[in-house]
Amino acid sequence: MSTPDPLVAGSQRHQVRERALGLLYEAEVKGVEMAELLAAQELPLEPYAHTLVTGTAHHQDYIDATLEELSDRWPVSRMPALDRAILRMASFELSHSTDIPVAVVINEAVELAHEYSTPSSAGFINGVLSQVASAVRPSEDG
Repeated sequence: MSTPDPLVAGSQRHQVRERALGLLYEAEVKGVEMAELLAAQELPLEPYAHTLVTGTAHHQDYIDATLEELSDRWPVSRMPALDRAILRMASFELSHSTDIPVAVVINEAVELAHEYSTPSSAGFINGVLSQVASAVRPSEDG
């Protein structure tokens, strides 16, 4: 997978993640393939946002299986669509963007949940992603 642009500052990277999250959520809600949604974009997608959305979509079955296993008694299908999108994107990032520290990935996901989801979502997302991080990056503390 491609790595994040080192010239992109933290706040810009947050905006890139917001855009990627919006696309992942839109694809799910509309029930369209990511390739179709990307083809319809009028503005060019930032390279890291493209990596996040295409990688998350490509690995979604594996990511969902991992989330099912780690989200204690809470099936992925019952999670709010936005929480699913945040968890999927962050899980992909934890697995494939290993140059980004675990704490940064989880913090960004929690921030997105605070901004866009329900009050209880941030804690749930933090807990699930901590387990994902332990599974995919066992040598790195989150």
